[in-house]
Amino acid sequence: MLNIFSLICICLNSIFYSSSFFFAKLPEAYAFLNPIVDVMPVIPVLFFLLAFV
Repeated sequence: MLNIFSLICICLNSIFYSSSFFFAKLPEAYAFLNPIVDVMPVIPVLFFLLAFV
């Protein structure tokens, strides 16, 4: 039970930590990667949901 609780806390902390990067802007040389960078914070959530399938 404690492990599940700590995992949820870690996931929530990483989501809040990564949300601060939503407002960051990439340098001009990497502007073409913007769509990929916008999707990247969602990838760990998809793996978390995959564990319940």
